[in-house]
Amino acid sequence: MPLRVRKLIDVACTLCDHWVEPTLRLCLDRFDKRLYDQAERSRNHLEQQRCFDSRQLVQQGRNAFIQAFSAKLRASFEAMADTQDDQAAQPLALQSLTLLDRTEHELNAAVEKLAARSEAQNGQLLYELSYRLAVLVASPPLEGKQLPPGPQNMARILRIASEPFNLPLEHRLILLQVFESSVSGTLISLYEGINAKLLADGILPQLRAFAAVRPSHGPAHANPPPAAPAAAQATPAPAAEHGSEPIAVLETLRDMLARQRTTGGPIPTSSERTASPDELQTALSALQQHMVQVTDRTSRELRSAQRLHEELLYQLNIGLPPGAARMHLTPEQGDTVELVAMLFEQLAQQLHHGPDANALLGGLQLPLLRLAVSDRDFFNQHEHPARQLLGRLADTMENWVDGPNGETDHQLVAKLGQLVDRAQQEPPTAGLYTSLLADIEHHLGQLVRKAQATERRHVEAMQGRERLEQARHRADELMTERLATASPRGLLRTLLERAWTDVLALTLLRHDEHSDAFRHQLRITDQLLGQFPVSDPAALRQEVEAGLQQIGMHADEAEQVAQRLISAEATPSAETAPAVAEIPPPPVHEPVVNVELAPSAPPPAAEIPPIPAAKPRTPAPRMTDAPSATDLAIRLKQRQRLGEQRSQETPQPPTQAAVVPPLGLREARIHNHLRQLPFGTWFEFTDATTGKTSQYKLAWFSPLSGNSLFVNRRGQRGDMMNLQELARAIAEGRVRELPPQQEGLLDRAWHALTANLLRPASPLPEARP
Repeated sequence: MPLRVRKLIDVACTLCDHWVEPTLRLCLDRFDKRLYDQAERSRNHLEQQRCFDSRQLVQQGRNAFIQAFSAKLRASFEAMADTQDDQAAQPLALQSLTLLDRTEHELNAAVEKLAARSEAQNGQLLYELSYRLAVLVASPPLEGKQLPPGPQNMARILRIASEPFNLPLEHRLILLQVFESSVSGTLISLYEGINAKLLADGILPQLRAFAAVRPSHGPAHANPPPAAPAAAQATPAPAAEHGSEPIAVLETLRDMLARQRTTGGPIPTSSERTASPDELQTALSALQQHMVQVTDRTSRELRSAQRLHEELLYQLNIGLPPGAARMHLTPEQGDTVELVAMLFEQLAQQLHHGPDANALLGGLQLPLLRLAVSDRDFFNQHEHPARQLLGRLADTMENWVDGPNGETDHQLVAKLGQLVDRAQQEPPTAGLYTSLLADIEHHLGQLVRKAQATERRHVEAMQGRERLEQARHRADELMTERLATASPRGLLRTLLERAWTDVLALTLLRHDEHSDAFRHQLRITDQLLGQFPVSDPAALRQEVEAGLQQIGMHADEAEQVAQRLISAEATPSAETAPAVAEIPPPPVHEPVVNVELAPSAPPPAAEIPPIPAAKPRTPAPRMTDAPSATDLAIRLKQRQRLGEQRSQETPQPPTQAAVVPPLGLREARIHNHLRQLPFGTWFEFTDATTGKTSQYKLAWFSPLSGNSLFVNRRGQRGDMMNLQELARAIAEGRVRELPPQQEGLLDRAWHALTANLLRPASPLPEARP
């Protein structure tokens, strides 16, 4: 390529690189959040695992994905001239027909729809860009995949760059949807930037593009025909019903505002000179600087629609000479000022937080107003970066300002304050708000990932505790069956009921009930009870010591217990030995099997060979210094059980469980409904004493025991209730299930604003039946 063409293409590629980095990071953060939300809503563990696997793959390869996207986009600029030559030199040939894979078909259809919507939205800028880039390579206007920054080529690059992820089909479709929503509001800034650079270098300066025909969403004038009000009133219903984009078209809102003024009184008019866009921006900038110097109360008063309009007129006329014509706002400027002020009033009413959140929200009002008066897409486009930033900021303050312990997260407030300060200091452009949105999405993504990791740890702990309870329950059943046939006393009974049951439960957790390891532990239990002969007392003693050490018992204490139960030598008189608790500590030469065995089932002394005296492991004098069996039994009773908290050491009497009344008809219906709820359902808990409400998410529940785990927004553990207790609390009104939020805080504010604008139109005569 010629040097000048090479220079211009490098400039265009640099602009694309600056655009790709924050945009794709925002896209991947949203994609990660979509996968997490889908995993929460799913009750299929396989689908949840697929979502988590895809999230992990994307997290590991996100940097390589961004680099590959940038490299492919730059290569598309390099190959602009080669594409034309290849098409001209390629002869026409018949191609064979093959069946199209279902995955390929769905991906192609999704890519085509994405490209069609984006081309329709940015048609005029793409038209100019296709001509100017074609001039550089001396070719006809570039279209479709031949246009490097065009939607079709970007969608193609997205598919190629995401291939290493090896995502399932449904996750690829979600990635395409998230990519479209992430770039729809930022492509216009990229196209404007490249066109401006080419235009500044003299590339087609006289090019006049045809205006793209856009669908009309409402009347463009303040006095609509008679049928317009009915249409405007009918417009919000589908949006509110289906949860789609809220009513935000500027012409429609202005029409509602005009009818509201007609109901309340005449609109003041003036024949004075109206302010130009530059004069209005200067007045807004001066007013913004004035807001910083006043108190919070005065600042809140100045942000109201009436006072804001008056202050703008004051700033417009403050420097006029005496006798000069006073300036006023145009009808569209005045309506924009009033609508933005009403929107922020609704946001402040929806926000349930203190002065810090309201101050941050109010600090963004004038910067967004400066953008709204110059960019009508702020009202017309749901995916406008400024609207997305406002919605994300409001949701963040609503959900994340509270810290992990209920206090205010000052670090998050400081981060949001930096973003608002940057919005106040820099000129209002779509690129600025794209960068701010990427920053807040990045910081919010860190909070979400930290909350997810915390929640996952709590869920895994609950699942482990649930498995431990089931293992302990099964071990108790097996031990009860054996104790029913043999009735040991003293130290042996305490060991079997307290410590050795935990050994069986731990082995059952690590292995299956039918495994060789668990059968071996059961055989040791039967040997201790005298149900099987003991051929090697030393080996049995070592097995008992190893088992006790596995559940956390100190090695010396485990050795003392094992030596007290199993001695080094056998004595024939051990068959009729009384319980240990009834006599002083036994002498050095104890029987091989515990002296506490039931008289009906003593072990045969002839089958128990003595251990050679050469072994240094069990010297006879050691037993003289060992604690008594009674002391060891007391220690075992005081010892904390496996997986048991200190507060749970004193179990409830079994009679209390029978006192719990059965569920009533309504409570049983609620209980059945709770068992079918997906993980991630939110509940609101009301404190009976203070009346304070708090929201927690159902992170997990066990279908076997009914135990459930609730966490807050940051993944911290909240209430731990059984589903039956939860059903009773819901029936009594102390807990209520929250419906899923389909809309954010900003969307709810838009709907509230629209409802307020429509409310005065209902008492009109023509609206009555």
